[in-house]
Amino acid sequence: MINAEDVFAQKQEQEWVTNAKAGDRHAFNHLYKLHIGRVYALCLRMLSNRDQADDVAQEVFVQVWLKMENFRGDAKFSTWLHSVATNTVLTHMRKQKSWVQKVFSIEDNPQAEQAGNEIEDLSDLDKVILRLPERARIVFVLFAVEGYRHEEIATMLNMAVGSSKSHYHRARTLLKEWL
Repeated sequence: MINAEDVFAQKQEQEWVTNAKAGDRHAFNHLYKLHIGRVYALCLRMLSNRDQADDVAQEVFVQVWLKMENFRGDAKFSTWLHSVATNTVLTHMRKQKSWVQKVFSIEDNPQAEQAGNEIEDLSDLDKVILRLPERARIVFVLFAVEGYRHEEIATMLNMAVGSSKSHYHRARTLLKEWL
Protein backbone atom coordinates (compact mmCIF):
# COMPACT_ATOMS: atom_id res chain seq x y z
CA MET A 1 0.00 0.00 0.00
CA ILE A 2 1.32 3.43 -0.94
CA ASN A 3 1.46 5.93 1.89
CA ALA A 4 0.54 9.40 0.63
CA GLU A 5 2.61 11.09 3.36
CA ASP A 6 5.73 9.17 2.31
CA VAL A 7 5.21 10.05 -1.35
CA PHE A 8 4.72 13.72 -0.46
CA ALA A 9 7.81 13.70 1.80
CA GLN A 10 9.94 12.15 -0.97
CA LYS A 11 8.72 14.72 -3.51
CA GLN A 12 9.34 17.52 -1.03
CA GLU A 13 12.87 16.26 -0.36
CA GLN A 14 13.56 16.01 -4.11
CA GLU A 15 12.38 19.59 -4.54
CA TRP A 16 14.63 20.77 -1.70
CA VAL A 17 17.60 18.92 -3.23
CA THR A 18 16.96 20.49 -6.65
CA ASN A 19 16.64 23.96 -5.14
CA ALA A 20 19.67 23.51 -2.87
CA LYS A 21 21.75 22.46 -5.87
CA ALA A 22 20.73 25.78 -7.44
CA GLY A 23 22.03 27.61 -4.35
CA ASP A 24 18.81 27.99 -2.35
CA ARG A 25 19.92 28.19 1.29
CA HIS A 26 16.38 27.84 2.63
CA ALA A 27 15.95 24.55 0.80
CA PHE A 28 19.31 23.39 2.15
CA ASN A 29 18.21 24.37 5.66
CA HIS A 30 15.18 22.09 5.25
CA LEU A 31 17.49 19.23 4.22
CA TYR A 32 19.69 19.98 7.21
CA LYS A 33 16.76 19.84 9.62
CA LEU A 34 15.51 16.63 8.04
CA HIS A 35 18.83 14.80 8.27
CA ILE A 36 20.87 16.31 11.13
CA GLY A 37 19.60 13.78 13.67
CA ARG A 38 20.82 10.74 11.81
CA VAL A 39 24.09 12.38 10.76
CA TYR A 40 24.80 13.40 14.35
CA ALA A 41 23.96 9.89 15.58
CA LEU A 42 26.44 8.41 13.09
CA CYS A 43 29.14 10.87 14.17
CA LEU A 44 28.54 10.20 17.86
CA ARG A 45 28.56 6.43 17.44
CA MET A 46 31.82 6.51 15.55
CA LEU A 47 33.61 9.16 17.60
CA SER A 48 32.16 8.46 21.07
CA ASN A 49 32.65 12.13 21.90
CA ARG A 50 29.74 14.55 21.93
CA ASP A 51 31.78 17.70 21.20
CA GLN A 52 33.60 16.09 18.29
CA ALA A 53 30.32 14.66 16.99
CA ASP A 54 28.78 18.17 17.03
CA ASP A 55 31.74 19.61 15.15
CA VAL A 56 31.95 16.81 12.60
CA ALA A 57 28.18 16.78 11.97
CA GLN A 58 28.41 20.49 11.14
CA GLU A 59 31.42 19.81 8.92
CA VAL A 60 29.40 17.16 7.09
CA PHE A 61 26.80 19.74 6.12
CA VAL A 62 29.46 22.24 5.11
CA GLN A 63 30.91 19.55 2.82
CA VAL A 64 27.46 18.68 1.47
CA TRP A 65 26.74 22.35 0.69
CA LEU A 66 30.08 22.65 -1.10
CA LYS A 67 29.52 19.41 -3.03
CA MET A 68 25.78 19.67 -3.79
CA GLU A 69 26.46 19.94 -7.52
CA ASN A 70 28.18 16.52 -7.31
CA PHE A 71 24.94 14.83 -6.24
CA ARG A 72 23.65 13.26 -9.44
CA GLY A 73 20.54 11.65 -8.05
CA ASP A 74 21.58 8.09 -8.97
CA ALA A 75 20.88 7.11 -5.35
CA LYS A 76 18.70 8.63 -2.67
CA PHE A 77 19.97 11.89 -1.22
CA SER A 78 20.13 10.31 2.24
CA THR A 79 22.40 7.55 0.91
CA TRP A 80 24.77 10.09 -0.63
CA LEU A 81 24.63 12.25 2.51
CA HIS A 82 25.56 9.34 4.77
CA SER A 83 28.44 8.42 2.48
CA VAL A 84 29.72 12.00 2.82
CA ALA A 85 29.17 11.79 6.60
CA THR A 86 31.09 8.53 6.92
CA ASN A 87 33.99 9.86 4.88
CA THR A 88 34.02 13.12 6.87
CA VAL A 89 34.14 11.23 10.18
CA LEU A 90 36.96 8.99 8.95
CA THR A 91 38.89 12.02 7.65
CA HIS A 92 38.43 13.72 11.01
CA MET A 93 39.71 10.64 12.82
CA ARG A 94 42.75 10.43 10.57
CA LYS A 95 43.58 14.05 11.28
CA GLN A 96 43.54 13.48 15.01
CA LYS A 97 47.03 13.33 16.44
CA SER A 98 46.61 9.98 18.09
CA TRP A 99 44.29 8.43 15.50
CA VAL A 100 46.61 5.55 14.69
CA GLN A 101 47.04 4.72 18.36
CA LYS A 102 43.29 4.83 18.96
CA VAL A 103 42.30 2.75 15.94
CA PHE A 104 44.91 0.08 16.46
CA SER A 105 44.36 -0.17 20.21
CA ILE A 106 42.69 -3.39 21.26
CA GLU A 107 42.09 -2.22 24.80
CA ASP A 108 38.77 -0.90 26.01
CA ASN A 109 38.55 2.86 25.99
CA PRO A 110 37.58 4.01 29.52
CA GLN A 111 37.08 7.57 28.26
CA ALA A 112 34.46 6.31 25.79
CA GLU A 113 32.78 4.30 28.54
CA GLN A 114 32.60 7.38 30.73
CA ALA A 115 31.27 9.48 27.83
CA GLY A 116 28.61 6.88 27.08
CA ASN A 117 27.44 6.88 30.69
CA GLU A 118 27.29 10.68 30.85
CA ILE A 119 25.07 11.08 27.80
CA GLU A 120 21.65 10.47 29.25
CA ASP A 121 19.53 10.93 26.13
CA LEU A 122 21.08 7.95 24.33
CA SER A 123 19.43 4.57 24.13
CA ASP A 124 20.94 1.81 26.26
CA LEU A 125 22.31 0.18 23.09
CA ASP A 126 23.99 3.40 21.97
CA LYS A 127 25.56 3.86 25.40
CA VAL A 128 27.01 0.35 25.18
CA ILE A 129 28.20 0.87 21.59
CA LEU A 130 30.22 3.87 22.81
CA ARG A 131 32.02 1.57 25.26
CA LEU A 132 33.36 -0.67 22.49
CA PRO A 133 37.06 -0.48 21.60
CA GLU A 134 37.41 2.09 18.86
CA ARG A 135 38.18 -0.14 15.91
CA ALA A 136 35.46 -2.65 16.84
CA ARG A 137 33.00 0.23 17.35
CA ILE A 138 33.75 1.77 13.96
CA VAL A 139 33.38 -1.55 12.14
CA PHE A 140 30.21 -2.36 14.07
CA VAL A 141 28.62 1.02 13.28
CA LEU A 142 29.58 0.90 9.62
CA PHE A 143 28.38 -2.70 9.17
CA ALA A 144 25.39 -3.12 11.49
CA VAL A 145 24.05 0.43 11.62
CA GLU A 146 25.02 2.02 8.30
CA GLY A 147 24.85 -1.13 6.17
CA TYR A 148 28.29 -1.12 4.60
CA ARG A 149 29.73 -4.46 3.47
CA HIS A 150 32.94 -5.78 5.03
CA GLU A 151 34.74 -5.27 1.71
CA GLU A 152 33.83 -1.57 1.76
CA ILE A 153 34.79 -1.20 5.41
CA ALA A 154 38.12 -2.91 4.78
CA THR A 155 38.87 -0.42 2.00
CA MET A 156 37.80 2.59 4.09
CA LEU A 157 39.87 1.53 7.09
CA ASN A 158 42.78 0.07 5.13
CA MET A 159 42.47 -3.40 6.65
CA ALA A 160 41.85 -6.92 5.45
CA VAL A 161 38.26 -8.08 5.00
CA GLY A 162 38.92 -10.78 7.59
CA SER A 163 39.99 -8.11 10.08
CA SER A 164 36.77 -6.22 9.51
CA LYS A 165 34.78 -9.39 10.17
CA SER A 166 36.89 -10.14 13.24
CA HIS A 167 36.29 -6.67 14.72
CA TYR A 168 32.58 -6.98 14.01
CA HIS A 169 32.48 -10.35 15.76
CA ARG A 170 34.37 -8.90 18.73
CA ALA A 171 31.92 -6.01 18.96
CA ARG A 172 28.93 -8.36 18.87
CA THR A 173 30.46 -10.60 21.52
CA LEU A 174 31.11 -7.63 23.83
CA LEU A 175 27.64 -6.20 23.24
CA LYS A 176 26.02 -9.54 24.10
CA GLU A 177 28.16 -9.72 27.25
CA TRP A 178 27.27 -6.19 28.34
CA LEU A 179 23.58 -6.35 27.51
